Formats: sequence, structure tokens, C-alpha cells
Amino acid sequence: MTMNDYFAHETAIIDAYCEIGHGTKIWHFSHIMSGCVIGETCNIGQNVVISPEVRLGNNVKVQNNVSVYTGVICEDDVFLGPSMVFTNVINPRSHVNRKNEFVKTIVRKGASIGANATVICGNEIGEYALIGAGSVITKPVKAFALVVGNPAKQTGWVSENGQKLNFNSENKAFCPETGQEYELKNGKVIRIK
Repeated sequence: MTMNDYFAHETAIIDAYCEIGHGTKIWHFSHIMSGCVIGETCNIGQNVVISPEVRLGNNVKVQNNVSVYTGVICEDDVFLGPSMVFTNVINPRSHVNRKNEFVKTIVRKGASIGANATVICGNEIGEYALIGAGSVITKPVKAFALVVGNPAKQTGWVSENGQKLNFNSENKAFCPETGQEYELKNGKVIRIK
């Protein structure tokens, strides 16, 4: 374990050989397993499990009761809502050991996954995507997409700040909170710098 000036509640369990970044906070009854990497200024809520080989970027917020299983990679500024679920095997069976079949799931920079959502392994959640509470992700999600339901379907687009984008006839939209400009082109949203 690398000591980088982070906080861990006395009930948290932190296994050997973890990397935990400066300013990260790990709360009650959480378990940080060997071989994972947690970036700087992350917040790991109560009753969270971070499994071996998981990678969390900087400023990742993991709310209470989330298990982040081997095969999951979260880039910087990701939000994982309370009790959301990742899977890491497509066809789990109690009597079959499939630890060599873990499937990678990537959550790109700035994406948010709502409370009680489920992400089926092998999917990529695009940058700044917003997954509604209770949604079930069964396929990749585009950057800036707003998806809801079971199975989740795209219902719109959001800005980096999570505000709904309304595109005009020229396929341009502005974040109502920040004024940032976005363009919809070939089924993809890009932020205009």
C-alpha cells in the first residue's frame, strides 16, 4: 500500500499492494482489495468494495453500497450513484469458475451512473454520459448521451454539467448552466472549445 496522505475510516479494510492517491477519503466498512489503483481526491462511500485490478481515476465519487469488480476502469471525474451495480461475467454460474473470463467495462471521463443502475460488463460508457437511476445498460453509451430505462435507451443529450441539451436547426446547442456550445454531427455530440 502506498501512503499518499489519504483518509480511511477505522472500520475500512485496505489490503496490501493498493495505490491510493492524495486526498482520497474511504468511509465506513469499505474494502479496498489488493492490486487496485485509486486516484487523487476520490470519495469512497460506506460499504463499498473495490476489487483487485480495478482502476479509478482522480476525483471519482463512489457512493454507498457499490461494488466495483475486477475488469472495471473509471476515468477521472466519474460518479457512481448509490447501490449501482457492475457485472464482470456474461454468464455467471456458482459451480463454474470464470475468473479468467472477466470482461472489461470502461466508464469514460465525467460520466455519471445513477442510483440502482446496472451496467452489464463489456460496455463502454462515453465521456460525460448520464445514466438515469435504475437503468440497465446492455450496450455501449455514446459520449454526452442521456439514457434511461430497462433496457436503457437514449432519450437525449447532456452537457458536461449534466444539463439537457436542445439542438437547434443548425445542430448547435448551449448548456443552460455554463453557456458552453455543443454540436451534433453524424450522431455524435462534441463540445466546441
